[in-house]
Amino acid sequence: MIPYSTQDINEDDIRAVERTLRSGWLTQGPAIEKFEKAIAKKVGAKHAVAFNSGTAALHAAYFAAGVGKGDEVLVPAITFAATGNAALYLGATPVFADVDSTTGNMDVKDAARKITKKTKALVPVDYAGRPVDLAAFRALAKKHKLVLIEDGAQSLGASYRGKPVGSQADMTMFSFHPVKSITTGEGGVIVTDNERYCRLLKLFRSHGITRDAHFVKESEGPWHQEMHALGENYRITDIQAALGESQLKRLDSFVAKRAAAARRYPTLLKNLPIILPPPDTAAAESAWHLYPVQVPAEKRRAIFEALRAAGIGVQVHYLPVYRHPYYQKLGYKKGLCPNAEHFYAGEISIPLFPGITQKQQKFVADTLRRILTLI
Repeated sequence: MIPYSTQDINEDDIRAVERTLRSGWLTQGPAIEKFEKAIAKKVGAKHAVAFNSGTAALHAAYFAAGVGKGDEVLVPAITFAATGNAALYLGATPVFADVDSTTGNMDVKDAARKITKKTKALVPVDYAGRPVDLAAFRALAKKHKLVLIEDGAQSLGASYRGKPVGSQADMTMFSFHPVKSITTGEGGVIVTDNERYCRLLKLFRSHGITRDAHFVKESEGPWHQEMHALGENYRITDIQAALGESQLKRLDSFVAKRAAAARRYPTLLKNLPIILPPPDTAAAESAWHLYPVQVPAEKRRAIFEALRAAGIGVQVHYLPVYRHPYYQKLGYKKGLCPNAEHFYAGEISIPLFPGITQKQQKFVADTLRRILTLI
């Protein structure tokens, strides 16, 4: 089976993990800070705070932004459920904006229409690794005094107007799940230039407990610690951080290989009755986490199942979040975001990952071509 995406682990990664296992530090040790500093430097941010998942990182970012009961958080309809769920964790309400029918990214005009006095944070998602129009979202956030949190789970290594993703929002989240740009097994990070956000992120990931100088009471001794918030145990381990720091050294290579494979697909898929994702531009260079194509909606299931039967591990990204049964029980209705529903109805993500070969891509294209002539 050719997967839609997969990790790339080499001997350097294995040795990095082995060194950590032998170091005596399995968690809360020096590998974490080393990884955080490397990530921050790579994306041009002052601070990075690592977590045990991208979901945990988003939860912490919303907390740092002051999101709470009665607030609204504006998120796109096409995203993994965690982008909306993290608002619910804090008692806030996710408000879903429609997406651009070409890129799958949040539509800034629809987002603007849905801002209310209760809106606290604006959370655009870099769908498939393609950066959103950050200039437009920054302007919108500034106008309404919102915290701009970029969900860059899929876009580590991407750039917007010549600057790395991670350097231009108030906070940016990256995910390190195995199919992402780099992996720590599971994991995530928030990068930010804001000192206060950094402090709150660190507080939240470790039970809301602080051991530094930000004490309310007079210190009782070197052991002194205080719980200042109802945080979580969202700590990443040194083992994961060591793997991530090793992987980060190959980030540019991973993204370049993904981009090269993405550039091959238009020729291979030429003249097929499908819509391909737009190419990179000077303004937005994708990390190419996914290669989402649009097929005729009425044939999507048959095409999907035929590709899987042929050994091609395609996937669909994503059911609009508000269409999940849990959100339906909360009162969200089908039809809320028409572009998102249309995008979802025809989307199939075909294989794209750093190690994909030209032979594999040709097989994917030839198989899809054959299926489309039969269905």
